Amino acid sequence: MTTRFLATSWLGMTTDLSERRTVIPNEVRNLIIIEVTMKKVLGIGNALVDILTRIDNDNILNELGLPKGSMQLVDEKVSAKVAKALEKFDNSMASGGSAANTIHGLAKCGVEVGFIGFTGNDKVGQFFDDAMKSVGVKPIMFHGDVPSGIAQAIISPDGERTFATHLGAAVLLSDSHLTVDLFKGWDYCYVEGYLIANRPLFKKAIELAKQAGCKVVLDLASYNVVEDNRDFLIELLPQIDIVFANEEEAKALTHSTPEDALEFIGKHCEIAVVKVGSKGSMIKRGNEKVTVGCNKVKVIDTTGAGDMYAAGFMAGLIKGYDLKKSGELGTCLAGNVIQNLGAKLKEEQWNQIQEDFSL
Repeated sequence: MTTRFLATSWLGMTTDLSERRTVIPNEVRNLIIIEVTMKKVLGIGNALVDILTRIDNDNILNELGLPKGSMQLVDEKVSAKVAKALEKFDNSMASGGSAANTIHGLAKCGVEVGFIGFTGNDKVGQFFDDAMKSVGVKPIMFHGDVPSGIAQAIISPDGERTFATHLGAAVLLSDSHLTVDLFKGWDYCYVEGYLIANRPLFKKAIELAKQAGCKVVLDLASYNVVEDNRDFLIELLPQIDIVFANEEEAKALTHSTPEDALEFIGKHCEIAVVKVGSKGSMIKRGNEKVTVGCNKVKVIDTTGAGDMYAAGFMAGLIKGYDLKKSGELGTCLAGNVIQNLGAKLKEEQWNQIQEDFSL
């Protein structure tokens, strides 16, 4: 757990030390060296592998009964039907799951991270584990003999993504797997909104994280998830420290405009973030409120845009950036990922971002 130290010089000046090794200047009566540990983030969510497929028109979504832009949970039979319908298109595979994407992004920003999830004892599960370990994520994984979860990420010509998700082994993660010890030693717990499909798990994760001294961060996941669980989410808001919502999710939660939604969420949580697409994002902490714009880019695929925004914003907070700069880092990551196919940035993009933001 990170502690902020105050050093007082013989002149009576007080210095708030940054989150790195700091030496108090020579004029301080006693030379002091203090090592301060950067805050750490533990994610919990559905451990999935994304099958990314670009389609040439949206008719196939109608044929499959998949509302454009939504995330639909499907059984194994429907998942196979979707795969069959998409087999004429090229596809690629990547580790996925909303929280896992954010944790992956945080790791690339130099933040110490871990992830709790459940995969099968199969090649898909091994692919997921290896992909997370490759960027330095500490895995806290449970395994079973059920096939690993797969998300068919269908990308429309305009870049909008629609998910047909078969949770598979991911759904086996339950409240019985969680103990307070799993959350001890972490500073933030990043909870995936999709976990609300299992309310006992969702609620226990939040409760144990708070018991362990973590701040709880929640991404609202998808507008249809919010619609189905609105009252339950509003009930839990006071236990959550940071909330990320896009325009549709904010409307589903509050039945109001993005501006009013920001005020509503901000009354219950320490930090509220409402993303409004090409208009940027709005951020509120107490009486402080900032707006962050965004540059126009060519959209290839919106998969992972919200996940990467959250990764950038959280990395900024942890590194001591103010709200605006944290929002700018989130916007930068989101703006880069939507120029790619899938929820990951290219190495050359990471290199430029790390240089621009001194990560």
